[in-house]
Amino acid sequence: MKKLLSLLLALLFICLTLASCSKAENMDLMADGGFAEIGDAGEFSTDAENYGKFIENEFVKVADEPVSTFSADVDTASYAYFRKLVNSGYNLSELISTGGSSIRTEEMINYFDYGYQGPAEGELFGKNVQIANCPWNEKAVLMVLGLKTEEAEIEADNNLVFLIDVSGSMASDDKLPLLKKAFSHLVSQLDEGDRVSIVTYSGKESVLLEGCEGNKGDKIMSAVNKLEAKGSTNGEAGLQKAYSLAEKYFISDGNNRIIMASDGDLNVGISSPEELKNYVSEKRESGVYLSVLGFGTGNYKDSSMEALADNGNGVYYYIDGEGEAEKVFGSDIFSTLYTVGKDVKLQLTFNPDAVESYRLVGYENRLLSQEDFEDDTKDAGDVGAGHAVTVCYELILTDGAVSENTDWMTLSVRYKRPDEDKSNLNEYKIGASDYTEAPNDDFRFICGVVKTAMLLHDSKYLTQKGAPALRDINAELSVIDVLEDAEKQEFISLLRGLYAETVNE
Repeated sequence: MKKLLSLLLALLFICLTLASCSKAENMDLMADGGFAEIGDAGEFSTDAENYGKFIENEFVKVADEPVSTFSADVDTASYAYFRKLVNSGYNLSELISTGGSSIRTEEMINYFDYGYQGPAEGELFGKNVQIANCPWNEKAVLMVLGLKTEEAEIEADNNLVFLIDVSGSMASDDKLPLLKKAFSHLVSQLDEGDRVSIVTYSGKESVLLEGCEGNKGDKIMSAVNKLEAKGSTNGEAGLQKAYSLAEKYFISDGNNRIIMASDGDLNVGISSPEELKNYVSEKRESGVYLSVLGFGTGNYKDSSMEALADNGNGVYYYIDGEGEAEKVFGSDIFSTLYTVGKDVKLQLTFNPDAVESYRLVGYENRLLSQEDFEDDTKDAGDVGAGHAVTVCYELILTDGAVSENTDWMTLSVRYKRPDEDKSNLNEYKIGASDYTEAPNDDFRFICGVVKTAMLLHDSKYLTQKGAPALRDINAELSVIDVLEDAEKQEFISLLRGLYAETVNE
């Protein structure tokens, strides 16, 4: 009897141990699978072991690799998600562990307006450059490059398909209820020449509205406001139906676009970032753009949402409140809906006599090979009317580069007009004439945004960490004039709140 009791106790101990290990393993996976799934630069990660990992761009010697090539990016989702977390009371350590590594630096920077000069006649972009001493690296200068498209009110008709996730995961207030408010801002901008279809998906797809005139806002919003969240998430079926309707009501010389709204938690059909990438990459050849609106936290799948927008020739926004919805479909409506340049690629060729080494800040998953730049079949980012792209490089200069009036690099920009398949090329010289010892407030503000992103990434290039780093960023931003820019004021306020939460943790 004692032997039997001992055996039962041993079996019970083994079961409890296995259960504990299983629970711990599940907790690890939950912690790893937060806001994003980041793999190696330029790659989608589908391996749970790589969730949350971030590989930062490093310094490259010009003697070894004088050319830096990458795709343009005008997404702003990371900043809105950052704002959501800070407003929810997260301190710095919680931000870093929850999703800091997946907050993309370029999306933080590109959220704000820097008053860039627009393009010269016949060009897509206006070039804006400022180079000054780098505030976090005394051995380097920082180049801030801004490219700006023309602000234009485009009168092309819209063929829009609202692809709406109504699965059970969308039930919370910051998802489906907020989504309804977001679409109300867009619908109010439409007129009789526009067409709207609505496709919902959960366990199966459903067509609620097909080819409705845009001026019938009450009818469109009535369909949206009746939506309820329930069931699983079969994004594949919804995407297929949405593309089918977009092609059915296709408007030549118009804006044909699917606007997908979801938390990205696709769990039926194609669901991995790589599968989504392959599917929408095939469909973009139809001339239909796919833009993505992200909602919610918790089970939010950032990598899936970014994969859809990037490979569907669209833009990726995260909607953290009604104010962001009003911005995306209000003041930013033309850049949101109307593409003016597609497959936009940037390439910088550094002069080894002036630049010893360089580091691209951000754009880790937008990197391209040198050969991709001239390959018109290689997909890259699209930009809308009034969009701006900001790029930062840390540069280690050779002795005398600042004092000599020389060109430090050549910027080459390739892009296609929306109705073209062959790319255009513009080239610009950048050098000592762009250097200043007194950078403007926009440059200094961008430095604050970059340092914040580096802090969230636990960057090895930022020597100061934690609350002291936040304190210094706040001090640097406090002397910048942002009185006429509410969005920059908000960022500074967020950092003050984040510092308070961090010192009190």
